[in-house]
Amino acid sequence: MPASTGSSFILDDPAPLVEALLADGWRVIGPKLGDGAIVYDEIESASDMPRGLTDEQEGGRYRLREGDPNRWFDYVVGPQSWKKYLFPARQKLWSAEKGDNGFAIEPHEDDFPKTALFGARACEIAAIEVQDRVFDNGDFTDSGYKRRREATLIVAVQCARSAATCFCASMNTGPSADSGFDIALTELDDGGFFVECGSDRGAAILDRIGPAEAGTAELEAANAVTLKAAGMQTRSMPDNIPALLRENLDHPRWAEVAERCLSCANCTMACPTCFCSDVEDVNDLSGDHAERWRVWDSCFTLDFSYIHGGSVRRSTLSRYRQWMTHKLSSWHDQFDTSGCVGCGRCIAWCPVGIDITEEAAAFAAEPLAQEG
Repeated sequence: MPASTGSSFILDDPAPLVEALLADGWRVIGPKLGDGAIVYDEIESASDMPRGLTDEQEGGRYRLREGDPNRWFDYVVGPQSWKKYLFPARQKLWSAEKGDNGFAIEPHEDDFPKTALFGARACEIAAIEVQDRVFDNGDFTDSGYKRRREATLIVAVQCARSAATCFCASMNTGPSADSGFDIALTELDDGGFFVECGSDRGAAILDRIGPAEAGTAELEAANAVTLKAAGMQTRSMPDNIPALLRENLDHPRWAEVAERCLSCANCTMACPTCFCSDVEDVNDLSGDHAERWRVWDSCFTLDFSYIHGGSVRRSTLSRYRQWMTHKLSSWHDQFDTSGCVGCGRCIAWCPVGIDITEEAAAFAAEPLAQEG
């Protein structure tokens, strides 16, 4: 049966899909083992992916372990997100050369070939959609982001397990994605993959490999996999957190968490939705050549809120409060969604193990009394 949006199939393993993408000219970015973690990098075959590994995650802790050698995707998310490709950490905006009539500015467009993001989890797809609202939003579209996004195909992997740091189920962003992908894979407990087609581009790739059509039994088995992953989650976010944070800006809990926070910015660097950036202008010693670059920044750095006369948010308390209230509250006002997708990276990669769900629960347990 020819593939079409909404159709489903069965594959023995992901290798034919990787081969079909490469044969169709896609650069394939997928999970690889690097520096003791699961990272995202270019892959040339399915054998590059870290089959047989699983992970342990907790506050301030991440470890890879040997798992079932037959399982392809039994780890969850590592320190990197797809943000590094769609919103690069360092991006050249333009260059300028001095001539007889002054400087001539040449806008810069980076080389971004058509790219398949292979192995995106549901929370990561939700994060990409959040960044779409930030960078591809009509009147204020970032042209570079839009161009990279349009050149991107997404192969999702539905989660078969959750790490201890995951709380996507309470954010309604996982562990199963029902949209936002071109192709989605679910690794079944008894082996093989349930494959969903989410777009015409995905259908064209699947037609290359001609997978067997899936039936009701395979669909039920795939649903059971992600339901089991959701049931493993022990962390959650309170339902009323946007209003709760707005009403507790002077809560003593902010001072308590500030005593632990190092303002290291690890949480914002690992976060798949944070988009704070700075602009740097550089020139050569002759003064004849200049460039402008956009680089990642963080609301945890002292200089980020600097205006004439000094920084607005000078204390760790004010910076942590800015991050958490923006992420979970005022983001709704800006973009009609939360800035958090429940991936748990900020928990695992915080050196002192600060847990955003624990902080939210503390506000919910003892909110400040409201006047009137």
